[in-house]
Amino acid sequence: MEHLLQISLDLGRERDRMQLLHKTLFSSKKMLNCDAGTLYLVTEHKTLRFALRTKNDALPSFEIPLYNAQGKPMDHHIATWCALHNKMIVVDDIYKETRFDVSGTKKMDAETGYRTVSMLTLPLSPRKDEVIGVLQFLNALDPVTGNTIPFAPDILRFVSAMAAQIAIVLDNSQLIEAQNKLIDSIIELLAGAIDAKSPYTGGHCERVPQLCIMLAEAVCDIKVGPLADFNFTSDEQWREFRLGAWLHDCGKITTPEYVVDKASKLETIYNRIHEVRTRFEVLLRDAKITQLEAVAAGADPTTALATYETRKAQLRDDFAFIADCNLGSELMASDRQERLLQISKETWWRNYDDRLGLSYDELKRHPDPETPQELPTLEYILVDKPQHIIQRDNSQTIDPKWNFKIQIPEYLYNHGEIYNLSVGRGTLTKEERFKINEHVMQSIMMLERLPLPKGLQHIPKYAGTHHETLIGTGYPRQLTKADLSIPMRIMAIADIFEALTASDRPYKKPKKLSETIKILSFFKKDQHIDPDLFDLFLTSGIYKQYAKQYLKPEQIDEVDVNQYLG
Repeated sequence: MEHLLQISLDLGRERDRMQLLHKTLFSSKKMLNCDAGTLYLVTEHKTLRFALRTKNDALPSFEIPLYNAQGKPMDHHIATWCALHNKMIVVDDIYKETRFDVSGTKKMDAETGYRTVSMLTLPLSPRKDEVIGVLQFLNALDPVTGNTIPFAPDILRFVSAMAAQIAIVLDNSQLIEAQNKLIDSIIELLAGAIDAKSPYTGGHCERVPQLCIMLAEAVCDIKVGPLADFNFTSDEQWREFRLGAWLHDCGKITTPEYVVDKASKLETIYNRIHEVRTRFEVLLRDAKITQLEAVAAGADPTTALATYETRKAQLRDDFAFIADCNLGSELMASDRQERLLQISKETWWRNYDDRLGLSYDELKRHPDPETPQELPTLEYILVDKPQHIIQRDNSQTIDPKWNFKIQIPEYLYNHGEIYNLSVGRGTLTKEERFKINEHVMQSIMMLERLPLPKGLQHIPKYAGTHHETLIGTGYPRQLTKADLSIPMRIMAIADIFEALTASDRPYKKPKKLSETIKILSFFKKDQHIDPDLFDLFLTSGIYKQYAKQYLKPEQIDEVDVNQYLG
């Protein structure tokens, strides 16, 4: 009874599956005072797999089928009969056994020199009509002489209770493991969906965790220096960190594709430069009509043609300038801003009601959705209209409880044509830039709302801090070095390095290894990333290891890391 209670206590405390199996088998062997034991587990494809033995010999690699090819039960062996019928089997002497085929046991005895005499085989059944494993024990020993004896009948009742307890504990362990695998798979599925959502993010969510693990393993191997005190001491901590890395961009699931993928300033769902070009086509057509009308009214044809050609050249030049502004490849200096405003004052005649065909939401944004319009009406070639502004409603308001220290734009979006074309660098307005940066806040809010178990409660911090810096200039919470653990700082380096070297982004050319390391050194100098981790990243050769696995050959060049150390 004391042994049974101790086994129950030991199994109840153990969380590691392999240790649980080990304790199950060895504690039972000790309780039964026998020479050897084997634990079989029932597989998904209806076989018995050798899971563990008390002897040090290698586990057999084959599995024992419970059913033959025709689906009939193969219950002529002791272990399979026990699993199929969910009943205990006691054999006092294998060499006198007639109920079952024990030729395999005898053959093994002959090959190894071992002598099997008594055998006890127990099903592990957590519930009626379900067996998840089999325990088999060999050669009960006399506690005084040490001789092999049959298993005592008076202990069988305790053995049955022990097997029932073990079955429940193992079943719970298997359920937890299955749930963990399901959770891990769902998280990886989500990350894969985010990567697949936009070619502009590529395989980022998949590659960042790999780089994080590589760098974390290097840190855990350090025995001296400022990083020596850090270590992941359990599989649970490694899993928590890995899942945090997989989820670091989960908030991007809320980011509209057309914002992430915005390759030109006038692009929303489509590139509105086509609308602008059509207006210029209208102006050119009007110029041609003016030329023909002048000639018809008696004007000099040569003069009329010259006037038309001048107008035509001006319109082409103006549109070419607007088209160039739309690309966002050149800084919008003050002279370019002024020219854009000058061109925008060009006018054209609109002959149709601009409210026709609008959705309900679009019509609500129109300043005058019902009053009949006087047509034709004069329009500017480029314009910022009230209906271009999309207000931020209450559902987009971020609760102050999250402690995000980031400036939130007044509007959700501003699609004004002049406003967008005037963007100083790149293609994104401040509203769109916020929407992209907001993915970190969304990640944090999504993850912190989850009822995460104790072993996973650091996931929101791991996933939501890769845009923070050591000096409080990052986002969304402006954390400093004191707030950022080693795993959080690892995330920042991995995120930046992957983004710079990614070769599957349609909007940029992938950077070479040397250029990427140089850029990261500036981040180190500006205290945006941890200097000790960056030095380890270089000296450990992780950047090379990652490059060989994920970068194109033409990206991999020589890097003199010594110039960046210290």
